[in-house]
Amino acid sequence: MNLGQFPNTRLRRNRTDSWIRDLVQENHLSVKDLIWPVFVIEGKGEKQEIDSMPGVYRYSIDLLVKEVLRAERLGIPAVAIFPVIDESLKTPKAREAYSPNNLVCRTVKAIKSATKNIGVICDIALDPYTTHGHDGIVRKGYVDNDETLKVLFEQAIVCARAGCDVVAPSDMMDGRVGVIREMLDMVELENVKILAYSAKYASSFYGPFRDAIGSSKNIKSLGKETYQMNPANSDEAMREIFLDIEEGADMVMVKPGIAYLDIVRRAKDNFDIPIFAYHVSGEYAMIKAAANNGWIDGQKVMLESMISFKRAGATAILTYCAVDIAEILIK
Repeated sequence: MNLGQFPNTRLRRNRTDSWIRDLVQENHLSVKDLIWPVFVIEGKGEKQEIDSMPGVYRYSIDLLVKEVLRAERLGIPAVAIFPVIDESLKTPKAREAYSPNNLVCRTVKAIKSATKNIGVICDIALDPYTTHGHDGIVRKGYVDNDETLKVLFEQAIVCARAGCDVVAPSDMMDGRVGVIREMLDMVELENVKILAYSAKYASSFYGPFRDAIGSSKNIKSLGKETYQMNPANSDEAMREIFLDIEEGADMVMVKPGIAYLDIVRRAKDNFDIPIFAYHVSGEYAMIKAAANNGWIDGQKVMLESMISFKRAGATAILTYCAVDIAEILIK
């Protein structure tokens, strides 16, 4: 008798019916795994579809609050806010980023006053606010790390004082998590959490996002490779994550997502901390484009993509289709 070999062992036995497939399923996707990134614009009653991200919109604060209430009713735990800043407010040193009455701060206040149980995450980076479109302060043709830190912690403080629950530095400057943690604690905002974009790669998958926030036209020279990670590197990502944890990060992020699931898996295996993954704009847009052309079943591919994040070990997933997926899951 050959135990463990065909014909005695038939793995297909546990695939014969839906009930047994459900019982032995190893990973599960829940609404509670989802974070919804949203785009906010000035004005009232404004809703603009983003051409390169079908089904994704920029909303004025009043309409965005209604959308967040909808997400809250669906059970989505958190939203992440990304602003579209008027060109007249952009400066080389991102002064508007730390204005206490800027678009993000007003959005946070509006959401927190209207909702009861949904977290608000604020992106901490300067690219929406700079005339050059970079995540930091440019000096002599180079993004100056330490000068940028001075602006980032000011930005984090105004967002936290506005009422956000999580600040998420996505800039990839060295030392920024430690500085932000120290300054938040100093002003008695110690309960504000830090989600560090620890392994953020200099990826070509970000194009539609830059269209969405209006920074793509500002980037004319100097790539982001001097501060975002080389897509060829994996060990370096582990060093980045380790350092951010040491500096006080409560959660860490891998970005992009689908193309970097190996990084998510390594992070999960190496660190006892929540690992978030970002299903980025280019990944979303490719699925939508293929679905709109009838080449794939968009809904099934989106769901398969989400479960791949869970299989890789992601604790939570930022995705532009969070609301659509939540509606499917709660049926």
